[in-house]
Amino acid sequence: MVNNTYPSLADRVVLITGGASGIGAALVRGFATQGAKVGFIDLDDAAAEALVADLFHVKHSPLYRHCDLTDTAALRATIDEFRARLGAIGVLVNNAANDVRHGFADVSPERFDQLVAVNLRHQFFATQAVAGDMRGLGGGAVICLGSVGWMQKNAGYPVYATAKAAIHGLVGGLARELGASAIRINALVPGWVMTEKQKTLWLDAEGEATIDRMQCLRARLQPDDIARAALFLASDDAAMITGQSLIVDAGWV
Repeated sequence: MVNNTYPSLADRVVLITGGASGIGAALVRGFATQGAKVGFIDLDDAAAEALVADLFHVKHSPLYRHCDLTDTAALRATIDEFRARLGAIGVLVNNAANDVRHGFADVSPERFDQLVAVNLRHQFFATQAVAGDMRGLGGGAVICLGSVGWMQKNAGYPVYATAKAAIHGLVGGLARELGASAIRINALVPGWVMTEKQKTLWLDAEGEATIDRMQCLRARLQPDDIARAALFLASDDAAMITGQSLIVDAGWV
């Protein structure tokens, strides 16, 4: 649950990628309860529709669209539709990713390109697609979701780690260019967040012990912990923060 209120987010148009479940769903809830006009993209129609139904009480019902983010033309068309329905986009949260495990020796060039597309490429092109909106608004905020996984030197997902490390380069490479138009871009970097996917697929007794050993704070990271940080970065309270990485990992790295 998000406790702080950010008046600057009320009625602001916010686009969230990968918003149907996990961290993405917490982001959709967080921004919607601030009174923002939220549009979100995913492939899981059932989870997205359930999320929208659960947010019946908010000022602006979130708008969901099915879209494969690895299809850049489809991504651009979907962003155009959000713009037509909701107005100029003032906040972009590049959240969508897939930390599917893969072996270094088994990755083909085609698999490499697919993993980069789902974990990095859409962040670049979604940002490109909304930059004009933000210039017209006199400013905006882009939040790119990273990961501490590559910082921890974890094995088991080398292309995912490569893509997530590159997000820091994306943020640094765009901060000055976008800053000339009062557009802020920052990386939000989660630790091991206890989403249903993580608990179902990856978390076991060994993982629990690793968390206890490596985190400075013993509590488990939750999707809302990431959403709280995103709300701050998107709000006017963070008006002079850009080109930075905000790590929310309970002190692991």
